[in-house]
Amino acid sequence: MSQLGNADYFVERGTIRSGSFELGYSIEGSGKPALVIGSSIYYPRTFSAELRRELKLIFVDHRGFSKPVGEVTKSDYALDVILADVELIRQHLALSEIVVIGHSGHGYMALEYAKRYPQHVTHLVIIATGPSHSAAHAKMTEEYWREAVCPERKAKLESDLQLLYDEIAAAPEKRFITYCIRQGARSWYDPTFDATPLWSDVHVNMDMFDYIFGEVFRDIEIANGLADLDIPVLLALGRFDYLVAPYFAWEPYRASFRDLTVRVFDKSSHTPQLEESRLFDNELLHWIATSG
Repeated sequence: MSQLGNADYFVERGTIRSGSFELGYSIEGSGKPALVIGSSIYYPRTFSAELRRELKLIFVDHRGFSKPVGEVTKSDYALDVILADVELIRQHLALSEIVVIGHSGHGYMALEYAKRYPQHVTHLVIIATGPSHSAAHAKMTEEYWREAVCPERKAKLESDLQLLYDEIAAAPEKRFITYCIRQGARSWYDPTFDATPLWSDVHVNMDMFDYIFGEVFRDIEIANGLADLDIPVLLALGRFDYLVAPYFAWEPYRASFRDLTVRVFDKSSHTPQLEESRLFDNELLHWIATSG
């Protein structure tokens, strides 16, 4: 474990062993603890320094951001195993009650963790997540892109995709990162934004991502167990998000939540916590203070 000083906030970093995986974490800021599931390197770059003055942000790796030691099988990447890792980290860090935050596909992990361990979760935040990665929701994404997007944004994507396939062929182990960067026209309000620095030094375990994001989240049924989830949920979505199913794809699921607040950010795409950080921070902190 290491501790670092910062002009604005305190940082504590460490690792936790789970089976064949070394999972990193980074604790940044002070206040009510909020656990962010995903990369402990990538995600700190997307949340503001100001938010760390109000919340203790705990960024934790899952197995998709860790290099395994030894042989592993698909069972090592089961969703139940990923959720158990999150619980292991919570216990290791002696966190009793937490806000749980998941962005994009990690929103499913956050939701399922809250269903499994509701006694430890005070609030649940799901950011830029579609209802699933199913074929039906993928079709909605493509229809939204085709019908709502200006020609300039479409041209930018077409130009970037001409680079994508050669880059993946040259470094297939980095294909997830390459895909994310070259899909900028779909995933950033400013289609010219270069996300490359956000991914610096991030390792992606493609076996885990191929299985969890390609199969588990394709088939996930988020409505299962929602009737028993008595936790306030904030769903933060970008109006210009063309990477996942559009914000209105959530309409059939709203009634299944006991306590749901939806915020659609008008000048954001797939990462509103970075693209509209001040507004996002204000909405999040106000919601935490007034719900639950």
